[in-house]
This record gives sequence, structure tokens and C-alpha cells, in this order.
Amino acid sequence: MATTNLSLYDSDSIPDASDFRFGLVVSEWNPEITQKLHEGAFQTLVEHGAQPENITSVQVPGSFELIWGCKQLLEKNNLDAVIAIGNVIRGETEHFTFVCEGVTQGIKDLNISYSTPTIFCVLTDNDKQQSIDRSGGKHGNKGVECAVAAIKMAELKSKI
Repeated sequence: MATTNLSLYDSDSIPDASDFRFGLVVSEWNPEITQKLHEGAFQTLVEHGAQPENITSVQVPGSFELIWGCKQLLEKNNLDAVIAIGNVIRGETEHFTFVCEGVTQGIKDLNISYSTPTIFCVLTDNDKQQSIDRSGGKHGNKGVECAVAAIKMAELKSKI
């Protein structure tokens, strides 16, 4: 369980994002969660200088499809970072485990295979309330945290 607000950070420590281009790949599954994560990420990028026209957002059906969507953006766009936004809530079957493991490994593989960082913004919660709490609720918005990570990784990429 998160013990801090995911949206709290020192904004003075965040690089200027005005020269960076970002991709956001958003799962349509659990849209009441993923859209709030997207809004948090998008708004945070803009607050730190990213131009809205330099932020490409696409939707995919579910979290498992995030991998393919991210791969397409990585191959077809000149981006500085990509954020994979999804939500998987534990159910009665092993489907949760298979999807979570597959998405985690897939995003890890993208980070190994491409020189552009892919940020993991996939909530993997035991119940819907945990997801609500982490997508703008009492624990803040994981989308904000991931946007901050994307900006920092974009800056690192530009320096290496």
C-alpha cells in the first residue's frame, strides 16, 4: 500500500520539457481509471513546458496491447519518452497474473530494445478502490509521477 501521495514532488527539480516529444499509450480497459492517469500525465508534461502538439496520445483496447502500441510509437515517431498507461484489477482467475507479468516483461523489453525510454504507468491493484486511490484519489495520481519520470528520462537521453 502506498504511504505517500504519488503526486507530490519538488517541481523545481524537474527539467524544462519544452524541447521534448512524448507519447502516451492508454488502455481503454477501466477507462474511469486510465483516463484520469492520462489527464494527470498530460497536464504534468504541459506544466513543465511540453507543448501539447508534441504529445501524441493513442488508445489501445487493454493493458496487454500497451506493448504493441508503445512499440509503434517508438518506431514511427521521433519521441524522447513514452508512457504506457493501464490498469489491471485482480479478479477470480489467473488472468490478472498473466496480464501483469506479460505487460511488465513487455515494457522491460521495450526499454532494452529501444533507445527511447518507456515508462511503466500500469496500476496493478487488488480492487477498484485501490485504483481509484492511485488515479487522483487519496494517494494522488500515478500519471503525475510517471510524467515526472518521463521528463527526467528524456533529459537523461538528451545528455547521453
